[in-house]
Amino acid sequence: QVQLVESGGGLVQTGGSLRLSCATSGRTFSIYAMGWFRQAPGKERAFVAAINWSGDSTYYADSVKGRFTISRDNAKNMVYLLMNSLKPEDTAVYYCNAGLQFAFDVVIPGNYWGQGTQVTVSS
Repeated sequence: QVQLVESGGGLVQTGGSLRLSCATSGRTFSIYAMGWFRQAPGKERAFVAAINWSGDSTYYADSVKGRFTISRDNAKNMVYLLMNSLKPEDTAVYYCNAGLQFAFDVVIPGNYWGQGTQVTVSS
């Protein structure tokens, strides 16, 4: 069982930055690929970024590529999402996900989700 708790969301102006954190519990954290998804009002939850268990492979949605960076610290059981050059269209609730699979442009969410953290980008 893995429990996930996101933090770091907030209100930021266009062009600003935020760093989201995902604290995880469970001794098996290091074996899971981890990812971030987001859900804007009236829209379906969408993939944002993923990182493999060792941290040496990452994958991003085209909409955030070059602006967002996912990272992890297995010693601290933490996953991060650094978001730069934020745009109003990045406004959403951001969710941490554990156990996802990603390969060849295919992303399959894992079974474990956090409660989400709100990110609002003002224009």
